[in-house]
Amino acid sequence: MNTNKTARTAGFLYLLLVPFGFFGGEYILSITVPGNAVATVNNIMAHTLLFRLSILSALITPIVTVLVALFLYKLFKSVNKNQAVLMVVFALAAAPIAMLNELNHFAVLQLLNGTDYLKVFSVDQLYSQVMFFLDLNHYGAFIATIFWGLWLLPMGYLVFRSGFLPRIIGVLLIIAGFGYIIDSAALFLLPDLNIDISQFTFIGELLLLLWLLIKGVNVEQWKKRALESA
Repeated sequence: MNTNKTARTAGFLYLLLVPFGFFGGEYILSITVPGNAVATVNNIMAHTLLFRLSILSALITPIVTVLVALFLYKLFKSVNKNQAVLMVVFALAAAPIAMLNELNHFAVLQLLNGTDYLKVFSVDQLYSQVMFFLDLNHYGAFIATIFWGLWLLPMGYLVFRSGFLPRIIGVLLIIAGFGYIIDSAALFLLPDLNIDISQFTFIGELLLLLWLLIKGVNVEQWKKRALESA
């Protein structure tokens, strides 16, 4: 196996999560006006193509995440196979939740496309349902985020124990994982507080993808690990 090719591929795929994840997760939120269904619907109708592209981006993100996990598994299985498997399992668990959650956005499009069977509803009722499905998607995203946080815990452990990547990145990944988990728990338990600590704790992920993409891994240490686990 070309170790650094695998590392850089993982880093590149991880980097792709930034634009796909941001556009897929934030664009629709940016055109949603809390408490104002009319303004929200007008924004959606004025930017329908971007709305659809955001859905597509949100569907691509979990697929890329699974690919990242599989490439990282190849790197880390010699460190601790059980933890490497756990990392992949959490990534695989998040993927279908995130993808099925986009059905809520498709429901919004269906409500606004003028289908005959929806004519039994008044305009106000349709607009209220639009806001309902947008809110439902928001909560669904945080269910997937629980697993996004969980997969960083074994990943951080593997980086810390590996010997072929800086230990500090492993520590920061674990902190990032707890950041996502705390955000999700807070949304369900204390929704009025608007806790969002992951915006400060994500730095470990950024450092990991840049390190893998630019520097790769210490190949000699990786080979030593592989021989020890053989």
